[in-house]
Amino acid sequence: MYPEDLKEQQLVRRQKAQELKEKGVDPFGQKYVRTHNSKQIFESYEGFDHDQLESMNVEVSVAGRIMLKRSQGKAGFMHIQDKFGQIQIYVRQDHVGELAYDVFKSGDLGDIVGIKGHVFRTKTNELTIKASEYTHLTKALRPLPDKFHGLQDKEEARRRRYVDLIVNEESKRVALTRPRIIRSIQNFFDQKGFIEVETPVLHSILGGAAARPFVTHHNALDMDFYLRIATELPLKRLIVGGLEAVYEIGRLFRNEGMDAKHNPEFTTIEAYLAYADMGDMMDLVEECLSTVTYETLGTYDINFNDTVIHMSRPWKRWHMVDAVKELSGVDFWAHMTLEEAKAHAKTHGIHVEKHFGIGHIIEAFFEHYCEDVIIQPTMVYGHPIEISPLAKKNDQDPRFTDRFELFIMRSEYANAFSELNDPIDQRERFEGQIREKELGNDEASEMDVDFVESLEYGMPPTGGLGIGIDRFVMLLTNTPNIRDVILFPHLKHR
Repeated sequence: MYPEDLKEQQLVRRQKAQELKEKGVDPFGQKYVRTHNSKQIFESYEGFDHDQLESMNVEVSVAGRIMLKRSQGKAGFMHIQDKFGQIQIYVRQDHVGELAYDVFKSGDLGDIVGIKGHVFRTKTNELTIKASEYTHLTKALRPLPDKFHGLQDKEEARRRRYVDLIVNEESKRVALTRPRIIRSIQNFFDQKGFIEVETPVLHSILGGAAARPFVTHHNALDMDFYLRIATELPLKRLIVGGLEAVYEIGRLFRNEGMDAKHNPEFTTIEAYLAYADMGDMMDLVEECLSTVTYETLGTYDINFNDTVIHMSRPWKRWHMVDAVKELSGVDFWAHMTLEEAKAHAKTHGIHVEKHFGIGHIIEAFFEHYCEDVIIQPTMVYGHPIEISPLAKKNDQDPRFTDRFELFIMRSEYANAFSELNDPIDQRERFEGQIREKELGNDEASEMDVDFVESLEYGMPPTGGLGIGIDRFVMLLTNTPNIRDVILFPHLKHR
C-alpha cells in the first residue's frame, strides 16, 4: 500500500513540522473560520464567467486537505479537499506574503490548510480561489497512498477507513448516503405515528431470534449477560404497556460466521404495531422500503451488481410451501409423518439435523431450491411453526405461522409476522426451544418467564417487523460487501 521508503518520508515530514515551529507556525494549528465549503462555492458561482466573477469580487474562506500541488517560481496551484469534494487554489507570493508562500511551497500532500481569497476563473475556465491569505492548519506526518493506486487492498481500506475516506470517493459516497437512508426510515415511521424508543443492549435471557450470542459478565451484579441478538421482546413489552406503535433502530450482536452479508455487529430496525397483523406488516415494509428508495435515489429502480431491481409497489407474495412445491416438486401441503419428510429430504440431498421437525425440513428445502432464484422483491410467507417460536399460528393451517421474510437478490432483507400474544402457547413454544437446545441447537431461545408474564396482562393482536439496515444500504449504494457499508467492520488481526 505504501512506498518502501515510508520511514524516510515520515522522518522528512517530522523535520518539516519542526521547521514550521522555527518559523513561528504551529504545525497542528488552531480554529479556522470558514465561510464556504467546496459544494457551496460550485453551487453559487458555477454559472458565472470570468468577467462576471471579477466584477462581483466574491471573497470566501475555505479549508481542506491538500490533494494535488504544483508550484513554479513565485506562484502555484493546488487542489484542497473537504467533505464535499475538491476545489482549486491559486497561490502567488506577492498576494500571500513571503512566509506564507514558503509554507505553501514546503507543504506536503495530506497537509490541511485554510485559504481566504476571491473566486475567479483561470484561463482554462476552472472555478478557482485566488488566495489572499494562506494558513497552515495541520501537518500530515504520514504520506497518503499513491494517487493512482490508492488503497487497492480492500482489507487495508477497511482497517484504515480514515485513509480510505480521504482517497476513495466511492467510500465517502457510501458513508454519506447511509445516514440519509436511516433518517428517511426514521422519518417514515415517525410520520406513521410510531414512537422511537431505546431498549437494553445487555440481556439476561437469550431470546427474540435464533442466533448464537456473545456473552459478557457484569461484576457488580455477578451475572452473565448476552449482548442482544434482537430487540423484539423488550419492544413487545412496550406494546403490552400501551405504547401501541414503537420502533427502535439499533445494533444487534451475533457470534456467528462472517461473510459478504454478515458482520457480528449490525444494525436493524424493529417496529411493532398494536391491532395489526402480518398483512399490515407486508404493506408497511413494502411502503417503507420503496419510499426510502425513492427519497434516497430519486427512482424506484436500483442497479445492483449489474441487475436492475424494481422497488416500486406491489411486490410478489409467495407461500413458502408453494415455492418449494414449484421448484422442487415436493408438496408439503400434503400431511405427512416426520419419517416421510426425512425420506423426501434424503431423496433430494437435503441434510437433516438431529433436532429437525417437518418444519425445519421445509425450511431446508426452501433454502436449497428457492432462496437463490429470488431476484426481485418477494415476500415469502407461511413459515412452519417449528422455525417461528414468536409468530402467531395460521388460522386455516396451524402447522404454519403468519410470518413472512422479504427476499431481494437472493438475500433476506426483512422478517415480520403476526405476533404471538397467547401466553399459554408462548410458554409451550419456549419449552419447545429448550428441548431443541438440549438436542444441540445452539441458536434456540431460552425460557423468558417475565415475557410470558407480560403477555398474561394482555397484549393486543400485534404486527411486528425487522429490517436489516446494513443490507438495505448495500442495495441502495450498489455495495456487494457488508463490510463496505459499515465504517469500522470487524476484521482478523494481521
